[in-house]
Amino acid sequence: MSKTLPDLVPDAKLKLPKEAERTLAGGLTVIAIRRPAVPLVELRLRVPFGKAPLPRATLLSQALFTGTGTMTSVDIAAELQAVGGGLSAGLDPDRLLISGNSLAAGLDRMLEILAGVLTDATYPNDEVATERDRLVDHISVALSQPSHIARAALLKRMFGKHPYAVQTPEPEQVRGVRPAQLRTLHAERVRPEGAVLVLVGDINPEKAIDAAEKALGSWTGPAKAVDVPPVPPLEPGPLLLVDRPGSVQSSLRMALPAVDRTDPDYAALQLANLVFGGYFSSRWVENMREDKGYTYGPHTGIEHFLAGSALLVSAEVATEVTGPSLLETLYELGRIASLPPGEEELEQARRYALGTLRLGMSTQAGLAGLASMYASFGLRLDHLRQYSAALATATREQVAEVASRFLAPTQAVTVVLGDAEKVQAPLAALTTVERSAE
Repeated sequence: MSKTLPDLVPDAKLKLPKEAERTLAGGLTVIAIRRPAVPLVELRLRVPFGKAPLPRATLLSQALFTGTGTMTSVDIAAELQAVGGGLSAGLDPDRLLISGNSLAAGLDRMLEILAGVLTDATYPNDEVATERDRLVDHISVALSQPSHIARAALLKRMFGKHPYAVQTPEPEQVRGVRPAQLRTLHAERVRPEGAVLVLVGDINPEKAIDAAEKALGSWTGPAKAVDVPPVPPLEPGPLLLVDRPGSVQSSLRMALPAVDRTDPDYAALQLANLVFGGYFSSRWVENMREDKGYTYGPHTGIEHFLAGSALLVSAEVATEVTGPSLLETLYELGRIASLPPGEEELEQARRYALGTLRLGMSTQAGLAGLASMYASFGLRLDHLRQYSAALATATREQVAEVASRFLAPTQAVTVVLGDAEKVQAPLAALTTVERSAE
């Protein structure tokens, strides 16, 4: 299947926007980047939150904007709306993430409101109760979704007793969280030390940092020292089959080893991932979707946490083709691990990688997300120059060598969620199968 691509010059010099950086007295690092496309400013704040008690941390992220000593949740929303903006919070296994935007002219006010929430959040009882009920409902729905169940099983299989093994609390755990516990957790963990604030938009970077310093200077206090241990090495072992009686589809999930963004092999591994299954023209997608018609949207990608990285493989397939789908997946992993990619195939993956890199930086929101994500791993945007150059120059031999180390099917941790009565025998014909105890 021949595909023509626009000619993205792979070694074109990456143009990075003007930025400034300052670490404030309390330990908060502020990075401001000028991107004047539209008169808006994007805000991203990441606060270290690793190993925080999961039910409390999850509810805190949902209830953070429920009120301060001087403002109700309605006041906060109305004040942000008045400057054309909004703020919300989320959580990953390493960080509390606050994100939002406003009109560029409203930056000072948005920062003042954020400062009020960071230093004086009150977690009113009735508001927390509402957010708690909403979160319990949301988790209850998620727990019934095959994609969620399959991911939860894969994480447990990958990480064992590591804190990353469970990333969603149980509904009854959330029901037990009280507002006083949120206030205590906030006082202990919502601290500026090690936190990074990124501002991107139609701003003067130095003046934007001055505004952040003025608003957030009162946010002080030492952070609780927390060390997240390195993730354990993946232990392939038998395929784990999680029974979902009557299911018409199976969820196929795999984890393979990977390296972090600063590793010299990272660009070559990303290219190997793309050739294998990381975009629409990849081998696995062509095989599973275009050729066999087994699945609509198979996908692979490298997922990074502070304590380690992994390459994840996922597909939803009809129950009757669960065995054949695993067979084709193992075949394609074996092929990428043992044969160098073709010149044209590698070039196509290279152009895609470089093109999406530039595309991801083309909007204020995309640039803010990228800069914030990089900063949370101790990197700055100038790392993109190095990464872009590595993508542009990685050879077939380098890609083949990295693929042989990381993508061999014997390296994979595999989980299948499906109707065990129908899929166990076809899967057992290909590999050793272990039924989940749950």
